[in-house]
Amino acid sequence: MVLQSFRTPRPTSNPYLGALLASLPTRGEAAVRVRTFSWPTALLGRYDVLHLHWPELLLRSARRPGRAARAVAAALLLARVRRRRTPVVRTVHNPSPHEDGGRLERALLRRFDAATTVTVHLTPRTVGAVCPHASAVVVPHGHYRDRHRSADGVAPVPGRFVHPGLLRPYKQVDALLDAFCALPGERSLHVLGAAPDADLARRVRAAAARDRRIRADLHHVADGDLVRAVTAAELVVLPYAPRGGSGAQLLALSLDRPVLLPAGPAAAELAAEVGPGWVHVFEGVLSAGALDAALSAVRTGVRTDRPDLSARDWDVLGRAHADLYHRAAAQGPGTARSAPVTAGAGRT
Repeated sequence: MVLQSFRTPRPTSNPYLGALLASLPTRGEAAVRVRTFSWPTALLGRYDVLHLHWPELLLRSARRPGRAARAVAAALLLARVRRRRTPVVRTVHNPSPHEDGGRLERALLRRFDAATTVTVHLTPRTVGAVCPHASAVVVPHGHYRDRHRSADGVAPVPGRFVHPGLLRPYKQVDALLDAFCALPGERSLHVLGAAPDADLARRVRAAAARDRRIRADLHHVADGDLVRAVTAAELVVLPYAPRGGSGAQLLALSLDRPVLLPAGPAAAELAAEVGPGWVHVFEGVLSAGALDAALSAVRTGVRTDRPDLSARDWDVLGRAHADLYHRAAAQGPGTARSAPVTAGAGRT
């Protein structure tokens, strides 16, 4: 039995989580039984492996009493995991939280790190960045072709740039707005996704008020609307280098839309994987010239019919996770710390 650290996915949940659950085998020797998270289950229920995703989310609450209660519950969970020697797997979606949660949160996260026996990395670049004492495996971020298909009857709008996904300051949305506003002519920019940072949301709305070519939908966007918006893009612009895997990049490529990314090893690896013409890059800070050059390259360059995302099929990734769970449960925390986790058999 594997306890995931997230609750049953909802429409507003990160789609990675639902895709992971759906990919895990349920029959045969590789079958995995899974529970989603609740504090009663975590503290009193039966499970063989604890799988952490964004462990800081277990600790956060909008109110101080809620944060205090979660801190106590997390300390009890850590004590239970240590006492029962329960293997702890952690997927490194990002090496550190996007926002600092304070001293107590940092202390508890260090204890979660110390309890972790296996880390799952979406990219080799994060191996060693978190829990260097733990075994490490690389299981890439899966594509979204099974969940999303390009909207029928929607063609790319000439000159349309789209920035989808949760808006956070590190995503360089301000640079995108500045670069776009400096572009002349019949171009358009669609920024869509929830914006938990109030100051950033205000700046995006102010830019949209100044430049009528900008459309801002700063809320959770339903799947159908998201697919239509991305399908309408001539170029999806993501002017930030993700520290782990990037769901926004995979969303765009799953919908057969080219992306513009900062130049660097991550973009180069992705371009080599998916084939020519799908990944475009810019150097330094995003500028109007970089947007214009990338759009020209999209229109005149050669690209394959579809991006090659075969290495990111969820059936393969689900089996990889199942093997990981079985081996972690069989080896226990002491062995898993010193030996790489590979494919295994048995029922967890």
